[in-house]
Amino acid sequence: MSASPAPDDGAPDGRAARWAGQHERRRAEFVDAALAAIAEHGPDVSTEQIAQRAGVARTRLYKHFSGAGELNRAIAARAVELVSAELTPLWEASGTPREIIEGTVVAHLGFLTEHRNLYRYLVRHSASGAMDGHDAVTDIKGAIAGHLTGLFAEFLNAAGAEIGLAEPLSHGLVGFVDAAANRWVDSPGSLPLEQMTEFVSGSIWAILEHQLRAVGLQIELDEPLFG
Repeated sequence: MSASPAPDDGAPDGRAARWAGQHERRRAEFVDAALAAIAEHGPDVSTEQIAQRAGVARTRLYKHFSGAGELNRAIAARAVELVSAELTPLWEASGTPREIIEGTVVAHLGFLTEHRNLYRYLVRHSASGAMDGHDAVTDIKGAIAGHLTGLFAEFLNAAGAEIGLAEPLSHGLVGFVDAAANRWVDSPGSLPLEQMTEFVSGSIWAILEHQLRAVGLQIELDEPLFG
């Protein structure tokens, strides 16, 4: 009797997995090309310019994205990843308030300076509805506020205080920093980086100190949050 044929080992599934992996890699490559095109051409970059940067025909992009809206959402998602990667090392509760505040401000201003065109692109496309109603700027600010909320809540809880203050305080600070920093980036020369860092950091510290005193807590600028 002849031996039974070897099982297929799920070859169709294997091909599907390889195709899915290749599809995701190509999408990532196109997003990288889009970021480079935005940096070069500014927030009004066209899909044609993105395709040229990627070295493909414009129609080729839409074999991997259902349309401009999905491409824009993928660009926005990468921007959130970039911001998170930039700031994640700073969310160490072992640092002093000064280290955390100044480090975060410097990183945020650095990101906006380095990726000025990307942020303007996201603002413009979010406002215009070109991301199918998706608001990338809100996502970025929400990601930063979420990190801060966790940090503040941890500190307030350790100090025996009500943690309800953490969320509104975080979102308020992020809104202030975002508005001040964006205006600064749009007005080169208004303040040198060092002075802008001191201004924003000092303002954050003043707000934090006031709000914490209101709930009976006192912290020192140069002492670790957690002893």
